[in-house]
Amino acid sequence: MKTFTIVKVIAMTSALGVTAAQAQDLGAQLYADYCAACHGASGKGDGDMANVMTIPSPNLTLLAKANDGSFPMLQVIHVIDGRTGVRAHGGTMPVFGKVFQTEAGGGNGDYGPVLESRGRVLSLAMYLESIQQ
Repeated sequence: MKTFTIVKVIAMTSALGVTAAQAQDLGAQLYADYCAACHGASGKGDGDMANVMTIPSPNLTLLAKANDGSFPMLQVIHVIDGRTGVRAHGGTMPVFGKVFQTEAGGGNGDYGPVLESRGRVLSLAMYLESIQQ
């Protein structure tokens, strides 16, 4: 499964014309813009909004540890893009797949916004993988 995920990551970053390092840099910026308020700048669940949420914000640096040392890339992607609902502050976590698609430009034909959205989700997931303890 891990090899399959790595192949998908390489294929997606290649198709988008970005390197893995560029994707991780984009992921760090997306994390700061969209996630840090709840999950904290370091990903430990201590963001400014964490104290007003009805459900504790999880420590995202322990995802691999909770998964027998293997980062659950596909599960993380599904949570970020909205395929797996996560309850937070009385409702679901924002569905960033739709947010990113709405913000995407109109380039690359009908699939441009979809590809850009998936690239952003993947970049964010790659960043989260890089902050594991």
